[in-house]
Amino acid sequence: MQPQTLDNRVERLETRVTALEQLPARMDALVVQVSQLRGEMHAEFSAIRSEMRAGDEAVTGTLREEIRAGDEETRRSLREEIRTGDERILTQARVLHEEVISRLAMIQEAGPGPILRPGSSSRPGRGRR
Repeated sequence: MQPQTLDNRVERLETRVTALEQLPARMDALVVQVSQLRGEMHAEFSAIRSEMRAGDEAVTGTLREEIRAGDEETRRSLREEIRTGDERILTQARVLHEEVISRLAMIQEAGPGPILRPGSSSRPGRGRR
C-alpha cells in the first residue's frame, strides 16, 4: 500500500468532519420524527380505545335487549303453562266434585245400610278376623 499524501489525508479528514458536523442536525430531525410518531401513536391508540369502548357498549346494549326479549318470552311461556295447568287442575277438581256429589246422592237413595268400619270389607264374610 502506498503512503497517502498530506493533501489526500486532509481532504478525507475534511469530508469526515463535514459529515460529523451534519450529525446534530440529523439527530434533531430524528428527534422530531420520533416525537411526531409518538404523538400519532398516542392519537391512534386513543381512537382505538374509543372505538373499542363504543363497540363494547353496542354489544352490551344488544345483549341486554336480547336478554330482556328472552326474559319476556320465558315469562309469557311460563304464564301460559301455568294457566294451562290451572285449567287442567280445575277441570279435574270439578270432575272429582261431581263424582263425590253423585256418590253421595246414590248413598242417600240407597238408604241406611250397614256401618262399615275402617279395614272391614263391604262383602259379607270377608271381614277381618
